[in-house]
Amino acid sequence: MSDPAAPRTPDTPGRRPPRRDREWRVPRSATVLVLARSVLVTTGLVTAYYLLPLDGRATGMTAALLGLGLLGVALFFAWEVWAITRSPYPRLKAVEALAIALPFFLLLFAGAYYLLDQSDPDSFTEPLTRTDALYFTLSTFTTVGYGDITARSQTGRVLAMLQMTGGLLLVGVAARVLTGAIQAGLRQQHRDRPPE
Repeated sequence: MSDPAAPRTPDTPGRRPPRRDREWRVPRSATVLVLARSVLVTTGLVTAYYLLPLDGRATGMTAALLGLGLLGVALFFAWEVWAITRSPYPRLKAVEALAIALPFFLLLFAGAYYLLDQSDPDSFTEPLTRTDALYFTLSTFTTVGYGDITARSQTGRVLAMLQMTGGLLLVGVAARVLTGAIQAGLRQQHRDRPPE
């Protein structure tokens, strides 16, 4: 007769070992789907940035559209946090949320810089093409700041400061919020897991 307090091993007849690590692994198809969706959305956003008619002058309407765009990023992010807590793969869903929100945020500012330069050519140290505006946005976001393109006008500097503040919030606060959402999703998974 065997000791009931002894741990069961794979050789113990009548019971298979628990498959925790295999049962809760992210399927490769889910990973591929998230990567494909993120790449497609980012490609669509970049394509829209280059194809949209942004040749007008910066106006109050431009500021309103930037504000609405940033509100859209915030709402998207809030929706994704809710979705992460209910996802069967919360870590993967968090990666997807960040992979979509970040390009959207950056392209909004690139568009605003481009429109500002179209409206006031003295806003930056050199004329900006769409690629230059995106380059300035990325160098500002990553805090590299090579200094080859800088904002000269007060409007340009305020816009750059807004981007810096938003970038810090996106990286700092978003990382914390996503981590909390992932933990909540994992706790939910643990509660929903059938007992062994």
